[in-house]
Amino acid sequence: MKSIPQSARLKWLEEAGILIEALPYMRRYSGQTVVVKFGGNAMGADAYIRRFAENMVLLRQIGAKPVVVHGGGPQIGDMLDRIGIKSEFKSGLRISDADTVAVAEMVLSGTINKSLVSAIIDAGAGAVGISGKDADLIRAQRLKGGLGFVGAPKAINGAVIDALLNAHLIPVIAPIARGAEGETLNINADTVSGALAGALGASRLLLLSDVPGIMDKNGNVIPELSVAKARKLIKDGTISGGMIPKVETCIDAVESGAEAAVILDGRESHAVLVELFTEHGIGTLIKSSKKSG
Repeated sequence: MKSIPQSARLKWLEEAGILIEALPYMRRYSGQTVVVKFGGNAMGADAYIRRFAENMVLLRQIGAKPVVVHGGGPQIGDMLDRIGIKSEFKSGLRISDADTVAVAEMVLSGTINKSLVSAIIDAGAGAVGISGKDADLIRAQRLKGGLGFVGAPKAINGAVIDALLNAHLIPVIAPIARGAEGETLNINADTVSGALAGALGASRLLLLSDVPGIMDKNGNVIPELSVAKARKLIKDGTISGGMIPKVETCIDAVESGAEAAVILDGRESHAVLVELFTEHGIGTLIKSSKKSG
């Protein structure tokens, strides 16, 4: 019989210990809805997508109910460049004429959505790709300010997501929806994920970003904030720039029904699992002022 090296034994013991430490947190999220916003430049990397899909499958297998919302800004920009359509931004949002929103829908609901669905299926779970148009999941309103066909969620049909989750499927949602007149609207993926988390009463909203979390003025990650404290940090300038809309999304989600929201670095290996299944997590958690004191 072949002997097992001591180094391998120690590694297995360490891995077993990690599983035991994670067990209470796995129980905590069993049966709970977790909305995860997936996006950024790394979405184009096969290894990144595969690792994310494995994380979602593990959540499903321990009894949690993951709901994925994805972006795709860089991929939309690449396609627009390839076909010669110029795009501009205003207040961080892409100004979308009829041609631009058609490309956005093609990229988001087509290429990106189906690649994520395929990755999750390959990793071992059932997944269904939809957009906010399907089954009237998201009713949107058109934003003012000369943005064209850009919208914000007005109403969420949570029964659609509940039906998929109850069928043990992972919903993968593209942030495209119908407006009041049936027009196609492109919506910021962070905003969609926050609206869904609130409407579904999610245990967690996870915004995977390209920063470790909310930083204090010394450059250190703030592990936890109440809604009131988050608003104070926006007011005094500690939270600034592109972090402001992300924090406001978290606040809106918490105030509309989600238990808590987390901004974390999605580039970290298995960031979702580390955040949910360890004592301190790795991002910044925002929760109700009433619960935080």
